[in-house]
Amino acid sequence: MEERKYSKITPKNLIDYCLAHSDGEPELLQELHRKTREWGDIKMMSGVYLGRTLSLLSKIIRPQTILELGTFTGYGTLCLSEGLLPDGLIYTIEKNAELAGFADEFFERAGIAGRVIQKIGDAAEIIPLIDARFDLVFIDAAKRQYIKYYEAIMPKLNKGAVMLVDNVLWKGEVVEEECDKIADGLKKFNIHVSNDARVQNVLLPIDDGLNMIIKN
Repeated sequence: MEERKYSKITPKNLIDYCLAHSDGEPELLQELHRKTREWGDIKMMSGVYLGRTLSLLSKIIRPQTILELGTFTGYGTLCLSEGLLPDGLIYTIEKNAELAGFADEFFERAGIAGRVIQKIGDAAEIIPLIDARFDLVFIDAAKRQYIKYYEAIMPKLNKGAVMLVDNVLWKGEVVEEECDKIADGLKKFNIHVSNDARVQNVLLPIDDGLNMIIKN
């Protein structure tokens, strides 16, 4: 987690305190963290705090099937997989073809290689083609497409399924009258969810904002 991204939401001293009193980053994820930094674009990776949050929620939910939008280098995939049932599957979609196979070594070492189904391309086009229903979903992809993703996923959610949507506070800009196009799209998404009678939700100030949604 970087202060420059989240200082408007949570003061750095509180972030540091939370990290110091939460479970640390497992060694395998530390290695992936370093490999991602070497690759270059570390800011797109789920941070340690969000990663441990995803892991704990997955362990509570114990999903049979997970869907992730925005694989990037596989950090979030590994965190989500920590609660996956032994015979469960995790579908993960990444638009950037350059990242195909980036995390294969780490999936193998984590013992989940045979349970990860990686797909490359536009999530909005791929989601309708997946023949599965989901217990847990994590969305961290194109922010202005969140409503489109949400509606594509909704028919594929089991009753009681949980959807976790990242970056929904966008560095605190969603509370500003004047904001960029991404923040405006996220405002519309948050309103869309809060007005949806099919779900219940709570919007949490974790990292850059996490909308936790459960299907009725």
